[in-house]
Amino acid sequence: MFSFRVFWGIISFMKQSQLFGKTQREAPKDEVSANAKLLERGGFVYKTMAGVYDFLPLGWRVMDKINKVIREEMNAIGGQELFLTALQPKERWEKTNRWEVMKDIMYQFKDHSGREIGLATTHEEALAEIASRSVNSYKDLPLFVYQIQTKFRDEPRAKSGLIRGREFLMKDLYSFHADEEDLNRFYKIADKAYQKIFKRLDLEFYVTEASGGTFTKDFTHEYQVLSDAGEDWILYCNKCRFAQNKEVSLLKEGEKCPKCSGSMQFGKSIEVGNIFKLGTKFSEAHKLYYSDDKGNKKPVIMGSYGIGPGRLMATIVEAHNDEWGIVWPDEATPFRAHLIEVKSSDSKVKDYAEKLYKELLAKGVEVLYDDREDKTAGEKFADADLIGISWRLVVSEKTIEKSVIEVKKRDSDKSRLMAKAEVLRVLKHD
Repeated sequence: MFSFRVFWGIISFMKQSQLFGKTQREAPKDEVSANAKLLERGGFVYKTMAGVYDFLPLGWRVMDKINKVIREEMNAIGGQELFLTALQPKERWEKTNRWEVMKDIMYQFKDHSGREIGLATTHEEALAEIASRSVNSYKDLPLFVYQIQTKFRDEPRAKSGLIRGREFLMKDLYSFHADEEDLNRFYKIADKAYQKIFKRLDLEFYVTEASGGTFTKDFTHEYQVLSDAGEDWILYCNKCRFAQNKEVSLLKEGEKCPKCSGSMQFGKSIEVGNIFKLGTKFSEAHKLYYSDDKGNKKPVIMGSYGIGPGRLMATIVEAHNDEWGIVWPDEATPFRAHLIEVKSSDSKVKDYAEKLYKELLAKGVEVLYDDREDKTAGEKFADADLIGISWRLVVSEKTIEKSVIEVKKRDSDKSRLMAKAEVLRVLKHD
């Protein structure tokens, strides 16, 4: 009886008439970027204030899909998932002198006891401190841990929807190594994993050389997607995909690419991820040492690797939209199919749609069923295009007469008539 109730609860939740978060006819007037306009209009997010967004059921489903891709690729390279606190004591950050360095963007305050606390902008300090209890010997290394957790930054330029926020999700992976050689080995592995993530989410990106800041003289690497909504500028070559952030590049637009015979171009871009060699700054500050095979104490060498799932979501929308709405790639679509019942006086249409809906669920197909009685066919189609689910299935008097279902891929201009068995096969295997 329990499983029956859970099953029917899932069915009820996926009916559009009961979905929390409604589509809006007009785009928010204070937004410029496509992701901010379309995600709010589509009922994916609610803007509480600049840089702070609430994720509604549709938006959270997309976020869950993105995080699933990230987790699969992080687990595949040996990452262990954990979850750290956002509340951070001042003394932890003073050990690396970053309490003062970060005060312009870190939310810092006193609790009722008078203790000074900050909301985490990142977690290098925390992981170095925690790892000091687990890493004692070279036999404990290498070690890779990651989390998907909320970060807080008092961004003075919070704008462009989910691209730059004050409260946002971050996937941060930290690696711990005995020597530079092992860090370099894993760095390449992490790079390949990142490229797999962005390819699975159907993003065209450039692995871009960037500044190492105060941590390393070597280049770090960013993953940049060309977009007018971006805040970065990169020089890139379309022929060999070589790219550099303008902050470190000595090249100019139109010059010959140093890696091939192509020419460098200049473009605006969104940074969707980065990988970074940290060295020993954080391990030395938090006494994170290990004993080598001769018993000598040495500082652990660290790396960090970040992806913003919310920024990824925004970038997908910026890259995949048309005049009607969002066009979600298959790995990020909130539902596999959007079932639309065209209103009819004939009860057969509703009965058939209800039956098809249950069959799809029974086959494991995630489906949003537009059962709304107060919407015309045109309004339903418009909402379907705005929401952007991968497959649209239409049931009407005409389709029932022909014993078919009208099927349309969101990124296609044409629809097809298919028998139900073929529809189920396509949705399960396409």
